[in-house]
Amino acid sequence: MSNSISPSEKVRVHAFISGKVQGVGYRYSTVEQGQKLGINGWVRNLSDGKVEAVFEGKPEIVEQMIRWCHDGPPTAVVSGVDFEYEDVEGLQGFEFLR
Repeated sequence: MSNSISPSEKVRVHAFISGKVQGVGYRYSTVEQGQKLGINGWVRNLSDGKVEAVFEGKPEIVEQMIRWCHDGPPTAVVSGVDFEYEDVEGLQGFEFLR
């Protein structure tokens, strides 16, 4: 009997990225990375200077995305990534929210 998660199982992570993450292409790079990994979700800037994002997909792919968030694009200086797991909503695609 296997302990692995079934391929149909998905997780949702709600993340807040802080540091120099606005005005450096962080959102664009996040959308590109999300699409490249094939996960669903969205990303937007917050008025406090953070970037907020939601990722839905297979657990190992979402974990890859969270690891990517700690670095972001080369122009970003990430000081922190806070995230929590939430109930999956079944998002489709990856987009910017305003």
